[in-house]
Amino acid sequence: MVYDICIIGSGAGAAPIAYELTKIGKKVLILEKGSIYTKDDFSKDELAFVRKDILTPKLEDEYHTIEELTSQGWKKFPTYETGWNWWNGSLLGGSSNLMSGYFHRLKPKDFKLKTIYGKPKDSNIEDWPISYDDLEKYYTKVEEVVGVSGEVTNYKYQEPRSKQNYAFKPLKEHPITKLFDKACKELGYTSYKVPRAIISEDKNHRKSCYYSNFCGSYGCSSGAKSGAMSSLIIDALKTNNLTIKANSFVYKLSSNKSKVTKAHFYTKNQQKQTVQAKIFIVAAQAVETSRLLLNSKNSFYPNGIANSSKQVGKNMIFSGGGIGSAEFTQNNDLTYEELFTQGLFVNRALKDWYYTSSFKGGTIDFLFDHANPIRKANLYKTDEKDNFLFGKELQENIYKNFTQKRVLNFEIFTDWTPNDNCFVSVDDKYKDKYGIPVANIRIGAHKQDLELANFLASKAKNVLEQMGGKNIKVNMSALPSQNLQAGGCRFGNDKNSSVLNKYCQSHDLHNLFVTDGSFMPTGGSVPHTWTIYANSFRVADYIKETIF
Repeated sequence: MVYDICIIGSGAGAAPIAYELTKIGKKVLILEKGSIYTKDDFSKDELAFVRKDILTPKLEDEYHTIEELTSQGWKKFPTYETGWNWWNGSLLGGSSNLMSGYFHRLKPKDFKLKTIYGKPKDSNIEDWPISYDDLEKYYTKVEEVVGVSGEVTNYKYQEPRSKQNYAFKPLKEHPITKLFDKACKELGYTSYKVPRAIISEDKNHRKSCYYSNFCGSYGCSSGAKSGAMSSLIIDALKTNNLTIKANSFVYKLSSNKSKVTKAHFYTKNQQKQTVQAKIFIVAAQAVETSRLLLNSKNSFYPNGIANSSKQVGKNMIFSGGGIGSAEFTQNNDLTYEELFTQGLFVNRALKDWYYTSSFKGGTIDFLFDHANPIRKANLYKTDEKDNFLFGKELQENIYKNFTQKRVLNFEIFTDWTPNDNCFVSVDDKYKDKYGIPVANIRIGAHKQDLELANFLASKAKNVLEQMGGKNIKVNMSALPSQNLQAGGCRFGNDKNSSVLNKYCQSHDLHNLFVTDGSFMPTGGSVPHTWTIYANSFRVADYIKETIF
């Protein structure tokens, strides 16, 4: 059978294509590397879903190599040596099942940073070939179809909105937000209410949030979290136009000079199969998408398919920043019962420094620890001098820390500045269990990223101090968050310096599109997922209007 569309991957970049095209009667095939799990399969078992990583491949079988800069130059090491896992969820719906769902739109200036701020030395920053106005209606569509809950905060950097309110009312908030809001007012900061990709009311087959606090790293057993499977794929399946082949690892695309002809994949039993389609969509997450294209070289494209520009894998972007925390105990402003209220969200951020007059700033999100009691207990196995505790002393230390304080964290998101030393390549010396070269990721951060992170951390620290937080810790780093991947196949108007056109269509191959975060020239100072969803809906409209 020749499908109308073959989609490689099933996450935020893939599902809107399937959702939109199946509705108009097109036969769509999804090739998903992982297995199919339903909401009934998801539990709050920390051992299974966090400690053992059952939703990602074993690193001994399928790994990545990382290049880091040392005093001796760039050093390469395989991830199975360190356990640094760059797989973010191999299952139907991809890593969107496991996200925390902090959703922020980009802003109009984010699409033209080069024009506004110039090009920093040793960077490869480029403006986007589209504007905020091109995406606005699709951000709104994500709010309504995928599901976003929240309350609009009016502040100086608020992006234009075509609708006044979010599609779903705000989620319930933890009482500590009273302290946060008060501290911000006293400091002259704006308390920004963060929208979440978690629905606060029932929607079709999905139940509203029941506030378990098991969000990040866990699948949602109610369907409240707006992952690709719950929000889009289940509805696409109801059209009877969607076929899903799970446990299908696509390792190569065949092409002639003008179009992709076949996708080659391994089944769960490592049997080779192929499939044909009129259109191919690659949405395997940025690192693996670049790997696939680079491993698909042929006589027409000796440097990798769709790579006449030699830009595939180049200018990878992640999210710069770091984390910090403070401890809180009951006080005159917050009773014990309020402080230890379980499950409710903080949903607060600082965005007063999203822009400045001279440089692009970022976002500071505030949140409680994820509900991982094993990890939390492990933090208290030593005393203040790092001596291991045993027996009653260990028991008392864990009990005290679980019952007398709560830890409020902050996460900083800055633009990762694209540069020549941050890219994906492949190396025939390192192969996975299928015999396919693995992705090599060189991690080179631009010096301004860490400077900006430290600047934002100082603002977050001010708020925690004003709130009465104690034992404040700050850890800014030039290393990336591996769950926030973008770039590598960025789009642009010049086919010599970009991989895709403004519709995320290959400059080289007219029936090939890339719709995960790979297309992004810059990432915005926010998590990428909302923008990936929105752009995928935009590309789906283009395919409907111009090809079908």
